[in-house]
Amino acid sequence: MQVYRLSNGSGINVTLDAAGLTTQYSDVVNILIIVLISLLILLTVGGNTLVVLAFFVEKNLRNQSNFFLLNLSIADFILGAFAIPLYVPYLLTGKWQLGKFLCKVWLIVDYTMCTASAFNVALISWDRFLSVTQAVLYRSQQNSHCRTFMKMTAVWILSFLLYGPAIICWDFFLTTEESSEDICIAGFYYTWYFLLTASAFDFVLPLISISFFNLSIFCNIRKRSRRKMQNSISLPTDKSRKETKLYTIATNVTPQVSQLEIQKDSWLPFRKIIKICCNQCFDISSSSHNNNSSNQITNLSRDKKVAKSLSVLVCIFAICWAPYTFLMSIRAACHGNCIHIYWYDITFWLLWTNSAINPIIYPLCHKGFRKAFLNIVMCLRMKNPKV
Repeated sequence: MQVYRLSNGSGINVTLDAAGLTTQYSDVVNILIIVLISLLILLTVGGNTLVVLAFFVEKNLRNQSNFFLLNLSIADFILGAFAIPLYVPYLLTGKWQLGKFLCKVWLIVDYTMCTASAFNVALISWDRFLSVTQAVLYRSQQNSHCRTFMKMTAVWILSFLLYGPAIICWDFFLTTEESSEDICIAGFYYTWYFLLTASAFDFVLPLISISFFNLSIFCNIRKRSRRKMQNSISLPTDKSRKETKLYTIATNVTPQVSQLEIQKDSWLPFRKIIKICCNQCFDISSSSHNNNSSNQITNLSRDKKVAKSLSVLVCIFAICWAPYTFLMSIRAACHGNCIHIYWYDITFWLLWTNSAINPIIYPLCHKGFRKAFLNIVMCLRMKNPKV
């Protein structure tokens, strides 16, 4: 058993067991782990690949909100296609066998993609918040693709800056008495104050943001629902008033016409009366009011769906991220002595599972994406009839 003693930058020596860094399992457990991980990789890569293909196949999907979905799918795809597969042999053997350089690359990709996924979720929630609460402003920004690309680029830059420089430069400040290429961990692995600060940006702030956006959308929908109820209550009184006016006009048509014919002997007053009666009977103003109310009902039902999807989003994001963030900070504070490696692995995989769930709770709930998915599947079946 090889033991390595490192200084974590705070003057405290940390002892790592290369064989105990990741728990060794029996053959049956290893097979089960490989099957589950393969299923996770398949769902993550396959689901996010469908989202990317649908975006490029269907031109109608290329709007601002769907660009943010594309950004999220790219981050989750890279996580499922690169970060997770490289971790599997490390998990099963307990040794990193790909060298220090690839270790740094893997750590940067893993931390950056996870953070970018969280930031993209917050960006999507903010976009939906604007579409519901500030619809006029939101529509005016739909054709501004430059702003959209700037927001997407900002997500990647901020995600890299949060962990990337620390992963690259930490070794220059880390006093290493004895190290080995068999271990692949970030230099701040046991630095609790750094992890606590970073988790405030990659978990706490996104969670607060999407919770605030969801609550604001819910309050906005509730106000509009109350207005709709008040308008529906006032509608019968308006109709009754119009009916009384119609009755008055209908009963007074004949006397008014006769009087006007006697006085001026002209068809002009009679045409005026017919025009008034036609306007009242066809009720042009009420028809436009009914169209506006029907549009309001349609928008309200659409926004209710948005609120429901955002509430699901908040719950899944909290479930996938909270255990890992909580245990990571505790593990760093007690230097790995108070939390068993099993619990850390469970929360680690739960965090990665979020990348497989995102294509389900976002695009599959979108009618346009569902249609594009069906078109892609039909095209594949036509090319491969045996499938």
